[in-house]
Amino acid sequence: METDTIAAISTPVGEAGIAVIRVSGPEAIRVADRIYRGKKSLRDAESHTVHYGTIVNSGQGNPIDEVLVTVMRSPRTFTREDVVEISCHGGMVPVQAVLEEVLSAGARLAEPGEFTKRAFLNGRIDLSQAEAVIDLIRSKTDRAARVAMQQAEGRLSGLIQQLRREILETLAHLAVNVDYPEYDAEQLTEEIMLKKSRGIEERINHLLQTARQGKIYREGIGTVIVGRPNVGKSSLLNALARENKAIVTDIPGTTRDVIEEYVNVRGIPLRLVDTAGIRETEDVVERIGVERSHQALEGADLILLLLNHGESLSEDDRKLLKMVRNQTVIVVVNKMDLPRRLDLQEVRNLIGEAPLITTSMIREQGIDPLEEAIVDLFLGGKAVAADATYVSNARHISLLKQAAQQVRDAIEGIEAGVPLDMVEIDLKNAWQSLGEIIGDAVAEDLIDQIFSQFCLGK
Repeated sequence: METDTIAAISTPVGEAGIAVIRVSGPEAIRVADRIYRGKKSLRDAESHTVHYGTIVNSGQGNPIDEVLVTVMRSPRTFTREDVVEISCHGGMVPVQAVLEEVLSAGARLAEPGEFTKRAFLNGRIDLSQAEAVIDLIRSKTDRAARVAMQQAEGRLSGLIQQLRREILETLAHLAVNVDYPEYDAEQLTEEIMLKKSRGIEERINHLLQTARQGKIYREGIGTVIVGRPNVGKSSLLNALARENKAIVTDIPGTTRDVIEEYVNVRGIPLRLVDTAGIRETEDVVERIGVERSHQALEGADLILLLLNHGESLSEDDRKLLKMVRNQTVIVVVNKMDLPRRLDLQEVRNLIGEAPLITTSMIREQGIDPLEEAIVDLFLGGKAVAADATYVSNARHISLLKQAAQQVRDAIEGIEAGVPLDMVEIDLKNAWQSLGEIIGDAVAEDLIDQIFSQFCLGK
């Protein structure tokens, strides 16, 4: 447990109605009281009460800002320490001035994520819940936020702890039979061991089955829009974003660089990239944009390849279709309002089993079928269930896979007739791997690395 008092601005930088400065630690109330002037001293304030007053300069006593100060005494706080939150006027000058006075009164500037780190170190939340806090902050859709909130509430932690208890109970029975064979305490036969281990393995694998959906909601789908110039790539981005994010003209080559935007497609966050039109060009600036388009294609989770319904396939189109054939792609035939010159059969021959969607951006047609195709492609058409627990964190997924393999090793050992005290090693390893998810016996440098990803003030 840390023993010093920390402070930081907990609201975003910029002009706003209010800003909040959070102070936490054993001296939090005394630190705030040194620079606060109100009807009563904060030291005499009851827990979870709000007080109107003024923050003054600690040297001359000059008023700096009118504030509302919330006093929360341990252990009923986020960090389980004394916490003071100072709500002052938003804006760079007043917020910075109040923070400087808090620091001069005895607090130190908090490190990124240090408030949440203290909540973890003081036992209020476990590591998986702490990681869910950052997922909640970064969530781009309501469904992504729902998945993160369920983890922050301890849904995943509860399942992990239950699995660990079952492994521990199995190990305890095993220890009795291995170390004290003269006692007839429920003989744990190989058959019973297999049944228990298979049950644990099945439940871990069930959690892993949610990993694909969970990771999609957490990280989004890296989606690249490609095609020749003037096929409607920027119009498609604007249609999916429901606002004008990219410049749209009838002049080929308008988009000369990649444009990135998060969009919400039926609860799924898409990291959408509108690329420069791919074609041979002598324009130096446009050529750089085309090169970046090729680079974006390589790391894409999903490619939306646009073709023009009013033009026959060009060599550039054919090259693109062949280039993305082995990737996850949806072919979008745009400009269905124009007379057909595109050979759709040739397109289908080139794309194989990839979905083909027809659209008209001018008539605002085809976006719903495209969104349905994206959901079907990545989630099998399934939406997030309200009561489901999803595994979304890459670290958690890796540890669950590790634990599943260790339990599988134990099962194979039993089936092969390996002595049960050898099987015990694999089950202990699985118990420890699951413990690392919730922060039991996890390395200090990993804890520091996790919390360093948080914003300052959280």
